[in-house]
Amino acid sequence: MFVYEKKLQYPIHIKNTNPALAKFIISQYGGPDGELGASLRYLSQRYAMPYPELSAVLTDIGTEELGHLEMVGTIVYQLTRDMKPEQIRRAGFDTYFVDHTAGVYPQFASGTPWTAATIGVKGDVITDLTEDMAAEQKARTTYDNILRLSDDPDVNDVIRFLREREIVHYQRFGEALRLATERMDEKNFYVTNPAFDR
Repeated sequence: MFVYEKKLQYPIHIKNTNPALAKFIISQYGGPDGELGASLRYLSQRYAMPYPELSAVLTDIGTEELGHLEMVGTIVYQLTRDMKPEQIRRAGFDTYFVDHTAGVYPQFASGTPWTAATIGVKGDVITDLTEDMAAEQKARTTYDNILRLSDDPDVNDVIRFLREREIVHYQRFGEALRLATERMDEKNFYVTNPAFDR
């Protein structure tokens, strides 16, 4: 069961309207390495984890990613809520605006709608945790790219916070992978499982 605390994990107060910036930050909402995919990946993978500690890590991080989804959505909304028609056209935000106005829609920066095809859920502890470490690094790289393109200090402050959380998640998944490997080595899980020898 989740408990929803009605506040953002980190405060967001963006003063300047900037649909051009929102146009690529939206990728961390519903892009290939964004927060929507991360939350669903981890909350789906947790069921197949063979140890309760690993399920707990996936639940904790998956839940936090939902909070990050809310934060990225807030950034996009605050960047677009007061747009003027000339800003929309100048930023190339017109195609998004026609379909969604200032609504926050899960899509890639390229405009491709979010798809579950971007997330990995294999049901194998080593495969899934390795995928999770890679996913956190891809998200960190996307945040790095946003920081390279953004000149808004209000936005950059929040993006730096989110970037740091990706690094922490990467470390936690590394710890989980070490735990899983040690326990599987104790049981010779992959070596002696007869199902793999047929």
